[in-house]
Amino acid sequence: MSKLVWDKVGEHLFEAGVEQGVLYPMVDNEYPLGVAWNGLTSFSASPSGAEPNAHWADNRKYLNIIGTEEFGATIGAYTYPDEFAECNGFKELAPGVSVGQQARKPFGFVCKTILGNDTEGIDHGYKLHLIYGCSASPSEVEYSTIGEDVEPGEMSWEISTTPVSVTGCRPTAHLEIVSTKVNSKKLKALEDILFGSSNSEARLPLPDEIAELMAEEANA
Repeated sequence: MSKLVWDKVGEHLFEAGVEQGVLYPMVDNEYPLGVAWNGLTSFSASPSGAEPNAHWADNRKYLNIIGTEEFGATIGAYTYPDEFAECNGFKELAPGVSVGQQARKPFGFVCKTILGNDTEGIDHGYKLHLIYGCSASPSEVEYSTIGEDVEPGEMSWEISTTPVSVTGCRPTAHLEIVSTKVNSKKLKALEDILFGSSNSEARLPLPDEIAELMAEEANA
């Protein structure tokens, strides 16, 4: 047995920043091709649901059933890849000509957030966020006059999700992978899939494929 110790050196952890966003338009319920999302400014995870639903009997609380949790997010950016136009409700009529208010194509999304601590700063590690079954809601875009200082306009999208199946778990729309807790070789292999390599295009694998990939090294 040992006594709990608070604030050990190297355990002052924090999260900050967002980078390396990737868009994966859905095709036949898969995410076969990823494209870089430049100008990413923010990513906010917004789970909802999972509310307690009390049931009473014999004048007392008999059951407290927790509802299903849903995952939502907000993506902020200065711009977006051309492939996101259909996800944003636009359809191209001719080169450079698009019509809005169209059906929004579902997509997958990946980004990194930075993990820091008191000894390594923001070089401690990072967290990969993998989001499935995304649908972007219409969002307000504001254009304002240019004055003495030019401020780039920031866009944002509220994202709702449809979960995908995971063997042995409830369906989910959100995976997190922490770089400091997984095998570095397997993480590199996964990132070659997510971000592409000299031998393959970027794609978003489903959770069961990721579980198999990350488990092989642990069982070796």
